[in-house]
Amino acid sequence: MAKLRAGLVGAGMMGRHHARILKDLAGVDLVAVVDPAGDQYGVAGDCPVLPDVASLIRFGVDLAIVAVPTRFHEEEALKLAAARVNTLVEKPISHCVEAGIRMAEAFDAAGIVGAVGHIERYNASLQEMRRRIEEGQLGEIFQITTRRQGPFPGRIVDVGVGRDLASHDIDSTSWVAQSPYALVGARVAHRTGNTHEDMLLITGTLDNGVIVNHIVNWLSPMKERVTIISGERGMFVADTLTADLIYYANGTVPTQWDTVSAFRGVSEGDVIRYAFPKREPLRVELEAFRDAVLGQSATVVTMAESVRTLRVVEAALDSATSGRFVSC
Repeated sequence: MAKLRAGLVGAGMMGRHHARILKDLAGVDLVAVVDPAGDQYGVAGDCPVLPDVASLIRFGVDLAIVAVPTRFHEEEALKLAAARVNTLVEKPISHCVEAGIRMAEAFDAAGIVGAVGHIERYNASLQEMRRRIEEGQLGEIFQITTRRQGPFPGRIVDVGVGRDLASHDIDSTSWVAQSPYALVGARVAHRTGNTHEDMLLITGTLDNGVIVNHIVNWLSPMKERVTIISGERGMFVADTLTADLIYYANGTVPTQWDTVSAFRGVSEGDVIRYAFPKREPLRVELEAFRDAVLGQSATVVTMAESVRTLRVVEAALDSATSGRFVSC
């Protein structure tokens, strides 16, 4: 069977990781890279570097990865949809909900795969967490808290932490809890002199009643990617940087040593760090996209799903402006 011909649009920071995996992905052949600025990171290898998407379409590809700045997502994706090229666009799907809707409709009308790169869904720690929650290990879920903090990335100038970072946690929270957002309230800050927000705090509820809280910023010297889910039987803590998942069971054994109980609480439960296979999330994501293009059973993040995530981000930013909770 002939390999799928793949094109990469954008040879920047994220594009170079896509190129690395596409060159080694079974059943796929990276045949061309598009970047009007050239191949700054040397990702193309033996592939031609083309000036624009129109050139890529003429070159002939079965699928494309769009890894350009967010403000160009709609423009490039619509060209690919019109040419019936299966496409995965990096998150966020677009700079605004209306553009995302136009993209989703274009790919649906063309009858081809339109996916969005919400990579955290393919992180082994969150996949294992979701599986265990489905099995009932936590019982009823009460609260989901995420922290996504790190230093300011000079390469991102067209969006703030809401669209760039919070979109990760909003998508993964809804996916793990298997419930859409109902209501959000938020506050933002601008501390680096950038036009867009560099700090965002969100609180809200999902349709199923779960309380959520997200801490997101570009103001921390410590990089942190943590998801904490509390339920009636205990708590999961997932670190998506290391793909570790730890379970803290509710206390069942009374602590009889007063000095220890002052620090740990009056009872203790089991603490387990699970061992499970950990594969690179981007590779798992691209394998799923490849399989979807081949018509095989595969789970990709659809453009419609990504639009819903972006709608929550925009609701949070609206809340920060209005000072009121906003429905999603």
